[in-house]
Amino acid sequence: MNSIKTALLAYGMSGKIFHAPFLATNEGFELYAVLERNNQKAKHDFPDVKTYTSLEELLADESIELVVVNTPNNTHFNLAKQCLLAQKHILLEKPATATPEEFLELMKIAKSVNKQLLVYQNRRWSSDICAAKEIIKSRKLGNIVEIHLRFDRFRPQISNKSFKETTIPASGILYDLGAHLIDQAISIFGKPERYFVQKGKYREGTLVDDYAFVQLLFPNQVNVSVTVSLHVLDAQPGIVIHGTKGSFIKEFCDEQENQLMSGMAPDHPDFGLELKNKEGKLTYVDENNNVITERVPSQKGNFNGLFDEVYECIRNQKSFSVKEDEIMSQLLILSNK
Repeated sequence: MNSIKTALLAYGMSGKIFHAPFLATNEGFELYAVLERNNQKAKHDFPDVKTYTSLEELLADESIELVVVNTPNNTHFNLAKQCLLAQKHILLEKPATATPEEFLELMKIAKSVNKQLLVYQNRRWSSDICAAKEIIKSRKLGNIVEIHLRFDRFRPQISNKSFKETTIPASGILYDLGAHLIDQAISIFGKPERYFVQKGKYREGTLVDDYAFVQLLFPNQVNVSVTVSLHVLDAQPGIVIHGTKGSFIKEFCDEQENQLMSGMAPDHPDFGLELKNKEGKLTYVDENNNVITERVPSQKGNFNGLFDEVYECIRNQKSFSVKEDEIMSQLLILSNK
């Protein structure tokens, strides 16, 4: 396999947990270089990786084909623009940009230089949302009436990550966690016809939203409610679906992030498996009007599926699941335009 030489623009949590392990184990990629201006932490984990202390030096390396822009949200636009103009393919962390106008400009640049602009929405490959998609496709729920998607955390203190806590573009919990759930809804139902956004600030001294609620109305009267919060001590089910024939309830329980944090490599046979007793609960009325209740196990979570698609897109010009128009729809909602 003709692996893609790839560079990371940061080696914080995103680079160390969500990108480097896949680039190092997926045979379609070579984790070739990392931008680290001060500490060279990547060298400790990957001794053969090249380290650059400036973006200009990294972009001057003609052997680099793909650059992962995994820096703070407010820097995505300018850095992605520089990388594209340097003739690099881009894997751009969510949220892609702060505004739809910025993303539109990046799309135009990518087309002009004939390079791929791909957005990293890895939660489409989570075990829980994949289970929900299969239930919806099965039609056991009938016509979908409403879906509730939640991302609950309990973090009442202000984070020491200033880029997340300062009033700069694309800061706050809606851009951070909400981007995942809005993308999941769009990946299932397409572009919403209408939406409503409500944000709140509840932590003492906070400058950015730490709670957000989004109501999305899709075609065929499908209602999706998205809630993200840093104030939920007893986490609620992450996915609740009600249809004309039944209901499906699922915990937010994809294990890939926890496994990566613990050091498990993506090529481990247990990677992506949910914990026991985390099956979804499906209740529906069958053709004989009997009420049936089933426990529905999830397939393995597979963040690697995103990287496989990135490879196929760059090497074999195959389509990428995360479409540009879907990202535009997401950014309109995040920026409430």
